[in-house]
Amino acid sequence: MNYNNIRRKTRKIQVGNITIGADSPISIQSMTNTDSHDIEATYMQVSALEKAGVDIVRLALPDIESAKTISKLKDRGISVPLVADIHFDYKIALAAAECSVDKIRINPGNIGSDEKVKAVANMCRNKKIPIRIGVNSGSLENHILKKYGAPTPEALAESALYHASLLEKYDFNDIVISIKSSHVLSMKKASELVAERCDYPLHIGVTESGRGEDGLIKSAAGIGSLLLSGIGDTIRISLTDDPVKEVYYEKKLLRALELTNDNYINIISCPTCGRTRIDLINICKELENRLCEIGTPDKKLTVAVMGCAVNGLGEAREADIGVAGGDREALLFSHGKIIRKIPEDSVVDELISEIKKLTKKEG
Repeated sequence: MNYNNIRRKTRKIQVGNITIGADSPISIQSMTNTDSHDIEATYMQVSALEKAGVDIVRLALPDIESAKTISKLKDRGISVPLVADIHFDYKIALAAAECSVDKIRINPGNIGSDEKVKAVANMCRNKKIPIRIGVNSGSLENHILKKYGAPTPEALAESALYHASLLEKYDFNDIVISIKSSHVLSMKKASELVAERCDYPLHIGVTESGRGEDGLIKSAAGIGSLLLSGIGDTIRISLTDDPVKEVYYEKKLLRALELTNDNYINIISCPTCGRTRIDLINICKELENRLCEIGTPDKKLTVAVMGCAVNGLGEAREADIGVAGGDREALLFSHGKIIRKIPEDSVVDELISEIKKLTKKEG
């Protein structure tokens, strides 16, 4: 299935050298957790995120002084688009715009009078800086919370569209909307409601998801379910951890959903059963560890590690290279055709050798 056939049609938003929405690739984001006044620490973390393959980086700017960090990072060669995360003070937004920020995250309803909203809208329009509206369960306006009685999906959606209307009043439409919740179903439903009512690109993610596997599973469930229904233009897996891990898992998620065009090695392996007669679990572990010998391939490859020949050759017929276990040996195959038998203790060596041939990196 072609993903673009089911993907929600949105307007296209330019964020530095990255486009969000329309037919643009799903972009991945993360956020620094350094003190934004600490130029060196923030530079090192943004550089690490850039190296990991992030598309967009957000920084919390608590005051006007911290806005200068944006221009200082760019002066030091940072090219990844930078987003200023701002709450309440419209003057910080204006300062960030003057420092050549690539996008501003702010809720217009939280920055005061119409004149303040107008000032931000005018500045961003003139400098072609998009605005991301970020709504979550803890940011609902009193009148909306009173109407719904709780941060329901309907309340979250209404809040997001209310904030957008405050910018639209001043002829500003360069908007990305984000509706997040720590409750996966609420986040999903709220995003669907907003997707039905506007054509703004959506930034999707589960906020306060936690750390480790719990946070990853919640995020994958929420983000993945929306992407597979065609909703979502940029994502963040928010974890209580090193931001670089967010980038790693975001790339993994997009690859699992087959929503990325980058080159990588996709390992498919069976869960093992009573027919398995080779140490498939440790073979997979060793293979994963040794893929560093390959690096980034020059094309996408699928490598199959199957426990037996009963299903292996059939289920993994499309694999570029693979093995199907036998009795302390394995069949090496490519696209369903057997190449030769190999002993169990040579499986990983043989697979690495074949992968190198396929990626033209042998030697």
